[in-house]
Amino acid sequence: MPDTAATPGADAVGAPTAGRRIPLAALELLAAVDAHGSLSAAARALGLAQPSVSTGLRRLERQTGLTLVARAASGTRLTPAGRAVLARARDVLAASDALEREVAALRTARQGRVQVAASLSIAEYLVPGWLASRPAGSPLVDLVVANSRDVVDAVLHGRADLGFVEGPDVPDGLNARSVGEDELVVVVAPGHPWARRRRPVTAAELAGAPLAVREAGSGTRAVLERALAVAGHPLSGSPAQLGSTSAVKNVVRGGGAAAVLSRLTVADEVARGDLVRVPVEGVDLSRTLRMVWARSRRPAPAARELAAHVARATARG
Repeated sequence: MPDTAATPGADAVGAPTAGRRIPLAALELLAAVDAHGSLSAAARALGLAQPSVSTGLRRLERQTGLTLVARAASGTRLTPAGRAVLARARDVLAASDALEREVAALRTARQGRVQVAASLSIAEYLVPGWLASRPAGSPLVDLVVANSRDVVDAVLHGRADLGFVEGPDVPDGLNARSVGEDELVVVVAPGHPWARRRRPVTAAELAGAPLAVREAGSGTRAVLERALAVAGHPLSGSPAQLGSTSAVKNVVRGGGAAAVLSRLTVADEVARGDLVRVPVEGVDLSRTLRMVWARSRRPAPAARELAAHVARATARG
């Protein structure tokens, strides 16, 4: 590309080169210049020499027949044509990334491994039993623990073959199968006022009480918010938001807050008397645990084997 600034607003740099697809690398150059504001910064970000970036952009402009960047003393910026090309280029780069993930998933499947993403409660309290009961020689499983929102994202974008979620809804693009029923329970420390009360906590009291809750995107949080909204008392105030069940339980042990957590995750503490389960009325805190997989992709044989095993194990109860 020339050292002098391109004419602002110029749209063409000669006839375009026909018959060849635009290379992904050229689109990455354009995106890097837009992100970093200069050829030198874009070159550093991409690990290239600056002349290579300049040459690549000149070739892209020749191929498209458009002036895509303009240089000035303050840096390099995209022309209106450059911004328009980049808007569509981002879609192309995202599709390329999705293809790379799909290829990686197919390669992993051929190697006999299953990529699984599971929300915290399911990963800690159910998945170990499912895996331990599989026959010897079953395909290996790589497990990622995340909140339900991130599990869904991993399955939709090919980073996981199967997902296990606790949220109330199944997003478009996923197939789902129930793998169990669960319920959320209200727990407090033994010294909390609710630990000694004889009547159940109401929806209004629960919605307005000091609570320690999981972060946005957690299935537990989503079920609680949905249940309170249906009961006519949306979650109010600014509850403490924590990224793990253990952190929530530690806050509750301090005595100042209540929590709403899966009965699976607090069964041991309630049995020992470290936490007290508080009865609730007027709020449906039941939920369905689901196995999900992408509607657009047929699971690989190893993933289908695991899914069938989980279905058999949950059918037996």
